[in-house]
Amino acid sequence: MKTNLLLASFLLITSIGLPNGSFGADAMGLSMSSKGSQGSSVQGSIFGWFAGQSELASIAQAEEWLNSPPLTPTALRGKVVLVSFWTYTCINWMRAQPYLRAWSEKYRNQGLVVIGVHSPEFRFEKNIDNVRREVKALGVDYPVAVDSKGAIWSAFNNNFWPAFYFIDAQGRVRDQYFGEGSYNESEKIIQRLLAEGGNEVVGSDLVSVDARGLEAAADKANLKSRENYVGYERTQGFASLSGVIRNKPHLFEAPAQLRLNEWALTGDWIMGSDGVSAKRANGRITYRFHARDLHLVMGPASPGTSVEFRVLVDGHPPGGSHGVDVDEHGNGTVSEQRLFQLIRQLGPIVDRQFDIEFFGPGVEVFCFTFG
Repeated sequence: MKTNLLLASFLLITSIGLPNGSFGADAMGLSMSSKGSQGSSVQGSIFGWFAGQSELASIAQAEEWLNSPPLTPTALRGKVVLVSFWTYTCINWMRAQPYLRAWSEKYRNQGLVVIGVHSPEFRFEKNIDNVRREVKALGVDYPVAVDSKGAIWSAFNNNFWPAFYFIDAQGRVRDQYFGEGSYNESEKIIQRLLAEGGNEVVGSDLVSVDARGLEAAADKANLKSRENYVGYERTQGFASLSGVIRNKPHLFEAPAQLRLNEWALTGDWIMGSDGVSAKRANGRITYRFHARDLHLVMGPASPGTSVEFRVLVDGHPPGGSHGVDVDEHGNGTVSEQRLFQLIRQLGPIVDRQFDIEFFGPGVEVFCFTFG
């Protein structure tokens, strides 16, 4: 009877199919996968049982390890493993990071190993020096497998950041979860797998985190703006008067007014497939948004350089509503390729107009995210 049920489940899943997004959809520059989606299933363990293979074996393909000597499936035998797929500019992963840290600390001596698999979205996230810097800056203190070519990502058939795979002491994927949320349920899975593995002192109490800064949970009740890329392949709501001009310098002009979730370039920019780059000083980006937080993924085009900028909200300095990467006057400097928090509003959350002006050329901008 069990065999028939398993076979029926297997046939049902194969008839439905798994997500088709691929890690290296654009020469490993940008993944066509998703961030922030939610859901859980046990598809991984079903496929593992039938194929007689373990996704965990793919960690041997890590290009480098940070915070740890190389880990192997053999060395992890008998351990409960939580594999967390992340990329360092993903705000959705950042908001899950306090829980990953807390679980690693709480259950490390009880047999849990948290492994962060860094599978990059943007081309600059494949730079190992950037990854090392952000591992330190973002407080990632558990082992990190560098997966810049996507070998581990592909072995898990993964399509999301963040994504969590719960692996039992026999090396089998027993459950998985995509996106933010369900942290209590995830911790209960960890506790169950540790108990199954022979740990007799696992309690039922759950961690409590004090998430601040970039790690603070999104204000979902006031969130009416979604992540938006600024490269022409995936952007939405682009409203500059000339429309999209691909892959060549152009003097863009913004319209007099923007509707909610529209954005525009002003000044001399090149719009590429995955982002925009400022060719002269005083290039500006304007965005009409509705959210507590506004973040921007950006960086200097040439390593070791920097560009100063200023942000405004409804034409005024942000004051107390400034993010961690600007001051109350809206001034900041972009000298690294990463996610910048520019706005965290204190007052009523309504439709606002955001402007960022760069005082020099040589900056690349990739993606807006909100919270």
